[in-house]
Amino acid sequence: MKIFDGHNDVLFRLFLKDKESVHEDFLKGDNEGHLDFPRIKEAGFIGGFFAIYVPSQEEKIKSADKPIRYDDMENDSYELPLPKPVDVSLALPIVLQKIDILKNIEKQSKGEIKICKNAKDLNESILNKKLSVIMHIEGAEAIGSDLENLDTLYDLGLRSIGPVWSRPTLFAHGVPFKFPSSPDTGEGLTEIGKQLIKECNKRKIIIDLSHLNEKGFWDIEKLSQSPLIATHSNAHSICTHTRNLTDKQLSAIKDSGGMVGVNFAPAFLRTDGKMLADTDLDIILRHFNYLIEKLGDDKVGFGSDFDGALIPSGINDVLGLNKLRLLMKNHGFNDQLMKKLCHDNWVNVISKILG
Repeated sequence: MKIFDGHNDVLFRLFLKDKESVHEDFLKGDNEGHLDFPRIKEAGFIGGFFAIYVPSQEEKIKSADKPIRYDDMENDSYELPLPKPVDVSLALPIVLQKIDILKNIEKQSKGEIKICKNAKDLNESILNKKLSVIMHIEGAEAIGSDLENLDTLYDLGLRSIGPVWSRPTLFAHGVPFKFPSSPDTGEGLTEIGKQLIKECNKRKIIIDLSHLNEKGFWDIEKLSQSPLIATHSNAHSICTHTRNLTDKQLSAIKDSGGMVGVNFAPAFLRTDGKMLADTDLDIILRHFNYLIEKLGDDKVGFGSDFDGALIPSGINDVLGLNKLRLLMKNHGFNDQLMKKLCHDNWVNVISKILG
């Protein structure tokens, strides 16, 4: 069962290397982090959303972690302070640099990797057994208040936008990393944020609801003509973390024909909300079961957060998907259901939105 994944941050990991030939590290395999091309091929990973994330500091972060301390998330309860907003003057050059990394990867892959801009691209790429990439930005800081940069980024291949990565932007407020807590933590979309959603709809750009707070979610639910997508979020009823989705939100996603990708980060999986690598993989199956119950078996998939979060040691990296697939089959997921969860559901909803 080939896997199409809702979220990874390998471009962030490569960006931190700060060298011109970083695309070669990915293509040849640096065996660092969770993803590189040789391991991707060995794992049967056929594509996904490749996220572009902007660090909060003006200088590049020298750690592969986003600015969240995982050891603080090992406590029984926590609320981590969020970084300050990032100005477009800082965000845009970093986003363009990461797009350049991705385009160099595509160019130097000898036709084995494809940045997909529409449904035709995606389906042909998968048929031809290429690694199929949806370019995604996690936090819309690079777009700016006049939305002038949206078309520039679209022309470069951008087809998915998360208005926030938890910290506030010009467009919306994200959730703090807080446990236990409701995702109802602040204000919703700003006026320019509402305009961004309308412009994304016009261009058939996917809107990602992961990292948004609850008010922002409902603002998008009212405004957007597109299926509601959460690329890497889990069930709040199992893990009462701000990053997870309530039953009411899941119902809205179902009604819209949308989709949820199951996030592998332990803090969003475990009932105690702790970010611990020593996490039983059965909790991932529990989230799959719950989301299938609430959404149906055609609206759930993978949203790993590879190279963007701590991953259970039982998975460790992309090669651990083999172990997870075996667990799912042993759990009773038949071949038809596995095909949907592993890739068909993502391919179908992306094709529907991109057109």
